[in-house]
Order: sequence, then C-alpha cells, then structure tokens
Amino acid sequence: MRGKRRVLVTGASGEIASQILVELGRHHELVLLDVRATDRQGRPVAGVRLADLADPDRRPYQHHFEGVDAVVHLGYKHPGSANWGADLPPVERFAGELVNVQMAQNVYRCALDAGARRVVMASSNHAADWFEHRLVHSRQREMVYPSELPLSDNFYGWAKAAYQLLGFVYASGALGRKLEVVQVRIGAPRDIAGRHYEGALVEQHVGADGSGLANFKRDLGAWVSPRDLAQLFHRAVEAADIADANGVPWLVVYGISNNTRAFWSLENARRVLGYMPEDDSEVTYANDIRRLLTGPDAHASGGRVGA
Repeated sequence: MRGKRRVLVTGASGEIASQILVELGRHHELVLLDVRATDRQGRPVAGVRLADLADPDRRPYQHHFEGVDAVVHLGYKHPGSANWGADLPPVERFAGELVNVQMAQNVYRCALDAGARRVVMASSNHAADWFEHRLVHSRQREMVYPSELPLSDNFYGWAKAAYQLLGFVYASGALGRKLEVVQVRIGAPRDIAGRHYEGALVEQHVGADGSGLANFKRDLGAWVSPRDLAQLFHRAVEAADIADANGVPWLVVYGISNNTRAFWSLENARRVLGYMPEDDSEVTYANDIRRLLTGPDAHASGGRVGA
C-alpha cells in the first residue's frame, strides 16, 4: 500500500483551510504553515507552524518544504487593515497585492528547490472577472472558460492572474525541471443564504448600482460548498497527469459546485482532475430562491443573472 503524500498547506489558519483541511488530512500527511496559529475567531489551529512566506529571505522557512510532495498555497495578505483591502480606494491596492505576488514567487521557488512535485494555488474567479463584470452581467456571454486570457479590472484579480502566469514559468521546465502547477479559481466559498442579500450588501459583484437580488443570482452561480471545495483540492493534489497538449503540467480550473446557474466552465476540472461536484446551489438554497426569485410574491426578472 502506497504511503500518504506529504502535503504542505500555507494559510492553514484561514477560512479556505478551515473548509478543506479535514478532507486533505484524511488522505495526506499535512504540514501546516501560517503567520498566526489561531483562526479568525481566535481559536487555536492544531499543528500550525509559524512562518512569513512574504519575506524575500527564504532561508528561515525553506526547510518546511523539504520532503514535501505537494504544496497547497492558501496564504494571502490583505492590502489594508480590512478584508480584501476594503479600507483602501481600489487605486491604492497595488502595493499590497504585489506582496502577494512576491509570496507566490517564494512558494514556487521553495517548492522547486525542495524537489516538490506539484503546487496547487488558491487563485480566484477574479483573475478573469472582467468577462463577468463586462459581459456576463450584461448578458453578452453565457460562459467563461479557464483557457481564456486572464483579464481583471482590479488589482486583486490582477495579482491572481500574475500567480497563474508566474506558475507557467515554473511548469515550462525553463528553470531546470517542470514543477507541476494547478490554479484553482475559487468562486464563492461561503454561505449565500438569501438574508445576506436583503439590506446593505457586504460584497458587490454586479456593478456599482447592482441590487441585492442581482448579487444573489450571481452568487448562486459562483457558490462552492465546503465538501466540493475539499474534493477539488484533494483531486488537484492527486491527479496523475495534468500536462497539456504541449507537455506542460500547468492547469487552470474553476472552483464551483455543480450549480444550475453556473457561468464558469468546469469542463477541464471534470476531465483532467476527475472532479465530481455533489452540490448545487439551486437545491441547497431552494427555499430562498422561491422566496426571492421565483415564488408568487417575488419580483425578480427571469434568467440566471440580472436584477
């Protein structure tokens, strides 16, 4: 019987890690890294080693990568003091996101130097969110594919796109060997119950004047359940062959559930990784959909997106 793969997880005290660590731990021997040993609620996260992977001097943390088969990079530093840099004007967020690009570089380089087989990066749907913002919500596009040029209209998405293109350099073999790289463009990994879209919105994804109902429709397409997200990351670590037609082991996939309202393609996640999502937001949030969108007392327009 083959032993478990040794997998290093960065950002191990974060929200995404809280959704996938149990499943990853069932299949793999985990090494956990973060800049803090507690989660967002201040609760300790067992087994976390402290390391600042944004430090350009890799010597203090390179040893954590030794003997590791794969790296799952979830680490992220907010540009400002609020989540996603919300306390900074969008034009002022470049420097903060550049730190995250440097951290991605440090992870790739440490993995390459340590002889790791693969890096699985937590990318984001925002790496190509120009298509969504400009075309999907205006109903000029029905589907966005991970093979399309990554185009974003914000520095957060730009940084995620930079992770992806930087990963191709390492996967190409030009740096001595081919480091296998999977980019997971995560959708909406959170509760999207209807109450979150009534009243003041926490996040606005459909334009400055977008309504709560429009945001609800959008997130029904973008949602990913914890068990589907955990399965996807597990399969991203385990998939035997991710090489493209040119022999480059570099893959970009979307991270969403099997949503009826999806506008991002899961074709290559299913085909290459064997991803089989079990959940659908249309079923999970059926009561809210009936109340807000489709029931006799609802006043929403038809279609998957829009107000």
